[in-house]
Amino acid sequence: MATREQAEAEAKGWTRLASRIAVPVLHGQIALPDRQLLAYEDVFATGRCELLMGDVIALVDRDPVVQPRLDRLVDGVCADLRAAAEETGKSVPLAECVPDLYLDRVRPGGRLDRWYLRRDLPIALPHTDTTLTLRELADFTVTANGRQLTLNVADIIDSVRHVLAPDRRWPAGLTQGDPTEPNIADPLCWLDFEFAGRNTAAGEAANLLWYLMALGGWLVPRYQPDVYARTLRLALQPQSRPRIEHLELLRAPGTSTSGTPGIPGPAAARPSRGPWTVCGGRAPARTGSTPSSPCASSASSRQPG
Repeated sequence: MATREQAEAEAKGWTRLASRIAVPVLHGQIALPDRQLLAYEDVFATGRCELLMGDVIALVDRDPVVQPRLDRLVDGVCADLRAAAEETGKSVPLAECVPDLYLDRVRPGGRLDRWYLRRDLPIALPHTDTTLTLRELADFTVTANGRQLTLNVADIIDSVRHVLAPDRRWPAGLTQGDPTEPNIADPLCWLDFEFAGRNTAAGEAANLLWYLMALGGWLVPRYQPDVYARTLRLALQPQSRPRIEHLELLRAPGTSTSGTPGIPGPAAARPSRGPWTVCGGRAPARTGSTPSSPCASSASSRQPG
């Protein structure tokens, strides 16, 4: 369902891709009083496809025998993205690309502002009785696995706006525009053409990797279980998820409280500024994935293909 303008843009995007990649048949459009309905082939009912990429990844988590199937699927996705860059790629201003996932979200007053700047989200720190807000975290230095990091969301958004300026040129090609686990069926068939058209190569790669590493297999089932349940064919519960096993919150440089991994130490009083130390541990990792140190990355161990 879409507005007339959105439906026209989606149908145009599908048409530009239909001869290049595997897509469902677009049977036609039905005009409703205030919306437009696009009717696509059900690739699962017709037998073209069996599962979604997210389902295949969940199966690999449970049985390594499925790994070659996932390898073929991810290799096919990468081959399609590379072909798009080679056959249709050119350097264009970002303003000439599909705007929904980038320009519309990062613009002043867009989704990033609404979600992160107009409200100060509280974050309960694990293994302490301390809650900090997103703005307060900007005053801290986070040391994760020996790396010193900062989380100043306002500065990050400002920096992204400069990087994603409308007139800045990017290599871009004709793609599906949203290469995520529920939008890719197995055997390979691309679904969902809301953002189809000219998209940046870097954006497509980043979107796919972020979804595979964290969003699809952890954040969505954790925070939107209803969406996960109705989107995936199998909707298996994730086997691999990040966790923080040890955290130290320092009152000021040179003083700290600490606890052994998995056992909280005494919580520090809320500081105004100071370093923050995090040692993360992994949940059961995917085949071939091993932490590099006892304080393993707190990022998800999802490693497709």
